[in-house]
Amino acid sequence: MFSWTSSHQFHKMKVLAAICLVALNLINHVTSEDDDHKGWQPKDASFATRAIHVGENPDYYRFGPVVLPIYMTSTYKEDAPGKPRTYKYGRDGNPTRASLELLLASLDEGKYGLAFASGTAAITAVAELVHTGGHVICSNQVYGGTYRYFDLLAHTNHKVEVSFIPIKYDTNQAEEVRKAIKPNTKMVWFDGLSNPLMIVCDIPRIAAMLKKTNKDIIFVIDNTFVSPYFSKPLNMGADIVIHSLTKYINGHSDVVGGGIITNHRELYEKLKLYQITAGAVPSPFDCSQVIRGAKTLEVRMQQHMKNALKVAKFLEGHKYVERVVYPGLKSHPQHELAKSLWSGSSGMMIFYLNSSITNEQSADSFLTSLRIIALGMSLGGVESLAELPFKMLDDWMSQSHRYNMGVTENLIRLSVGIEWDASLIWELDNSLEKLV
Repeated sequence: MFSWTSSHQFHKMKVLAAICLVALNLINHVTSEDDDHKGWQPKDASFATRAIHVGENPDYYRFGPVVLPIYMTSTYKEDAPGKPRTYKYGRDGNPTRASLELLLASLDEGKYGLAFASGTAAITAVAELVHTGGHVICSNQVYGGTYRYFDLLAHTNHKVEVSFIPIKYDTNQAEEVRKAIKPNTKMVWFDGLSNPLMIVCDIPRIAAMLKKTNKDIIFVIDNTFVSPYFSKPLNMGADIVIHSLTKYINGHSDVVGGGIITNHRELYEKLKLYQITAGAVPSPFDCSQVIRGAKTLEVRMQQHMKNALKVAKFLEGHKYVERVVYPGLKSHPQHELAKSLWSGSSGMMIFYLNSSITNEQSADSFLTSLRIIALGMSLGGVESLAELPFKMLDDWMSQSHRYNMGVTENLIRLSVGIEWDASLIWELDNSLEKLV
């Protein structure tokens, strides 16, 4: 995994990790929490240090660059035929990409990290671990691209059996998974926080059940909505964690990418082979952009949560809002579960326009009147985004399926950014008041 560095470089990375752990033990007792953050899991105190320094070492390079160079090369000179120094070809490996992969592993407290050209490419790579005749259990509350892959490609083209299990806020998720397990079940797939209904996955209970039932079943968590700053699924029992690097980890809406993290060497080797063979690798420039974005992930996530809490509380008290669903609110049905698993909540929420005073066009009117908050797909950037899932979900999803999922015409999804919170609240209030 660390072939891009010398053994000395790898040793320095281990020393850095050890320093972070010691520092964590020293400062945990003085870490203060405000009222909104009480009861959540302890913050990852060494996160910012790792995010800034893991994968970067000025002393490793002749000129001592503080920022890792971007290696824009497609091939490498070999010392003799069949004797490359480290890499042979850009698809197989690149120092900038290797740095990102080392960083991704560190952020999720995993052993192995892999970077892909998109989140969907990462999803496809993990799904390829299940071969013809295998069975996958997938929550019906997952990213649309995941649902589409399993429904249209894995099942139809690769003859993989897929069971989509319905979950709600009060579902005993572990029990639903247990009931769906078959002799040929190879994988269980959940989003850590579902899209768009904000259902929290009870990762430890599912992991414990799988360990007792069949320890060979691969448990996959897409942690894009929560981020590695607030949630560490590998530490809760997941086997593989997936991120759309496009979202919070990069955080600036200017890169498309995906990441996979695991602690299992065998899974890593299979995924690495797929990465090299299928070739869905990110460019060195994109890798550098994600590395840059990750350096501010901690401060961004803290601000996302602060803003989201203020926005959610405002919306919860608004006369034209029927309901707000945000894990950071006490009103969320799984608020206590979220607090027991995460160290905080991201900027993702949904709210329902008051159905008694709105009509079919109200959501459109509300969204098109926004100016600071952009109407658009995606999430996790520094800018706030709003979308209407009922109309903006992928075309393959039928209207009846949307209703069955709980996606209605008056459901608005917000990705709260890090702008001045008062400006976001003013704009939401102004647009809501235009509804009548």
